[in-house]
Amino acid sequence: MTEFESVVPALGQALSQRGYSELTSVQKAILAPELKDADLLVSAQTGSGKTVAFGLAIEPTLLAGRPRFAPAGAPLALAVAPTRELALQVKQELEWLYAMTGATVTSCVGGMDMRAERRALQVGAHIVVGTPGRLRDHIERGSLDLTALKAVILDEADEMLDLGFRDDLEYILDAAPAERRTLMFSATVPHSIASLAKRYQRNAVRVSTTEEQKQHLDIDYRVFTVAPNDRENGIINVLRFYEAKSALVFCATRMTVNHMTSRFTNRGFSVVALSGELSQSERTHALQAMRDGRARVCIATDVAARGIDLPNLDLVIHADIPKNRENLLHRSGRTGRAGRKGVCALIVPHNARKQTERLLGNARIQATWARSPTIEEITSRDRERMLDDPVLSEPLTEDEAVFAQDLLGRYRAEQIAAAFLRLHRAGHPAPEEMIDAQPAEEPKKRRDDFKKGVWFSLSVGHKDSAEPRWLLPMLCRAGHITKNEIGAIRVHQNETHVELVPDCVERFLAAVGPSRTMEKTIVLKQLDGVPEAPPDARDTPYAGKKPYTRRQSGGRATPPPAPEVARKPAEPGADDALRDDSGTRPAGKKPYQAKFVSKYANAREKKHGRARDKQHGAGPLKRKKPGKKFD
Repeated sequence: MTEFESVVPALGQALSQRGYSELTSVQKAILAPELKDADLLVSAQTGSGKTVAFGLAIEPTLLAGRPRFAPAGAPLALAVAPTRELALQVKQELEWLYAMTGATVTSCVGGMDMRAERRALQVGAHIVVGTPGRLRDHIERGSLDLTALKAVILDEADEMLDLGFRDDLEYILDAAPAERRTLMFSATVPHSIASLAKRYQRNAVRVSTTEEQKQHLDIDYRVFTVAPNDRENGIINVLRFYEAKSALVFCATRMTVNHMTSRFTNRGFSVVALSGELSQSERTHALQAMRDGRARVCIATDVAARGIDLPNLDLVIHADIPKNRENLLHRSGRTGRAGRKGVCALIVPHNARKQTERLLGNARIQATWARSPTIEEITSRDRERMLDDPVLSEPLTEDEAVFAQDLLGRYRAEQIAAAFLRLHRAGHPAPEEMIDAQPAEEPKKRRDDFKKGVWFSLSVGHKDSAEPRWLLPMLCRAGHITKNEIGAIRVHQNETHVELVPDCVERFLAAVGPSRTMEKTIVLKQLDGVPEAPPDARDTPYAGKKPYTRRQSGGRATPPPAPEVARKPAEPGADDALRDDSGTRPAGKKPYQAKFVSKYANAREKKHGRARDKQHGAGPLKRKKPGKKFD
């Protein structure tokens, strides 16, 4: 018990029974004697035991040296979490931690029966855990009494602000007594969290652990590159390669979650979904199925899986690349918790490699890049798992020995082994054949690979705004090929010539189909040899115009000087109004000429134009069409 000397006996015994042999860094930091009554702003790595940490931190404030709680009345502590799952998880953690102190812990979360929550609050509770919106509802209805509150904990405060709960949090904090402890726990401390702490905390002490600034050493980061249209097959092969007891697949949208859930269920995986559109009971059942082992793969969105803790979660897969460093760390932190090792796999299309490298660099994560596991690699891994299966080395019971002799007497040993192999394979989904079998570390194909390249013609060109940046992914998508199998792309006025590696031509044509059309309207045609560039209207000078010449120093093209045009001499008297007494036109003066006036000409200019027309004897200002001369 030396590790738990600073913890009261009731909580120390609960930790020992839970299997804790030592405290984590954030838990040790929180128990410093000088922080006993202080407001805290705690930032720590996800999965570092923050829930138990704030449970230990508020114990001196709630018990005040007593071994047990008095009968429950108005709540003494309030814990606020961003999601229903996290709130219920916090409730469960506090229940076992305070089990020997007689504490009553109740929850107030959206999606649950509000009448049952109101009855539980009326009976009395020492600690209330809830989500911001539901807690505010109870306060406004008068069913949640905060007058006896001694401590408020904001768990995942940065996420609550990101989800738009700032108004609810400020309402709750304003309703709480001024003389209280306020503890904020956040993975990061942006400006919004710092301003909230400054407003609602009193001389808060910043607590951060050393792990916050370094990579999570219990997580093995792997990046698997795939073709853009081969992402789902890559996820299936990663799941099959690792065969984790439980895996969590993160997607960006609910639609993607629903699609992948259906696809993986059809492929033979035991899958549950976790997204915001599900009811609370459905989400609770999904998490319970993962904890019980009835499901091995959970496909979830970021918000739904925020802060959840699944036991034996060995694998996290990012089906969609995280948007920022915080999302990456929060997602990945679901595995490698409490000293367990875990694997974090990012499924990255070829065209998103640079984006992923920047993301990993910002998060200071050293990842191993590799191609997605192939069928051969998965089969080899299955063989190793089968040969190392402890069921083959366990001693036989008496009944098993008798039955084994009966089998050997009826069938040959090879047949029995083959039957065992078939049964094992029947319980596992078959791996997928990947389009891209090229390692991620291999550099871009050299031009030598295209010495005997096969050329194709596409019925789009400059006139259709064709560009290589959208032709390249279209070819990969329609032809089931990768960008490394595409050589030169030459866009002309009416058509485009594309070069492919000879090895992929047969697969490319089979994917496009006999119609030889892509994107419904683009016609594909195979060419013989290297095509010549067709006459291109873009390369010919415009009729009737002289080509521009470019300056030697670069820059804009300089038009040639305009040719001299002989002007007809002015008739006598045509511009007498502009001549002086000597009969000559003053310098710089020209006879008035009608101007071109656009549709959006300035009203002031129109007014002055009419005045000049009237002065020189012209008729009223009339405009036929925009850009035409006046009559």
